[in-house]
Amino acid sequence: MAKKILMLVGDYVEDYEVMVPFQALLAVGHAVHAACPGKKAGEKVRTAIHDFEGDQTYSEKRGHDFALNATFDEVRALDYDALCIPGGRAPEYLRLDARVLEIVRHFAEASKPIAAICHGAQILAAAGVVKGRLVSAYPACAPEVRLAGGEYAEIAIDAAAVDRNLVTAPAWPAHPQWIAKFLQVLGTRITT
Repeated sequence: MAKKILMLVGDYVEDYEVMVPFQALLAVGHAVHAACPGKKAGEKVRTAIHDFEGDQTYSEKRGHDFALNATFDEVRALDYDALCIPGGRAPEYLRLDARVLEIVRHFAEASKPIAAICHGAQILAAAGVVKGRLVSAYPACAPEVRLAGGEYAEIAIDAAAVDRNLVTAPAWPAHPQWIAKFLQVLGTRITT
């Protein structure tokens, strides 16, 4: 059964972490609404490409423009079955938006599926929904997960962690596992 999924994005969301799950979830028949505070459907957010090139942290390059297909001010969390939070630089400022945090709390309190990757855990931590939960994220976010009462999952960069309705991963190399596990939590059945 198709699900209606809300994706919270903002300027300099990580390119792969927004585009790949957006397209993959659409490809299997789900409806995905990408929304950004302060923006309307048809407007765009800029993306950033975070790459792993052997430095002590990721490098950052300008990505693409990603078109929004939902107006944030019209989003009603009750209308959605699941939530997806990509990483990049957007979460560091999206977590300052009270309505973003309210929306995240709705999904957590209702035990609806939540997928977050990379820096998306910053929003989960700010919303206060990681206490007592196993949460993966980009390693630089581990202190935030722990300070918010979560158990940081130290897993490979291409792995994903599941804790009941919550599916998290360190970064885009985990897409095959992260998206597959999110689809399982959603109850999506793919037949060939």
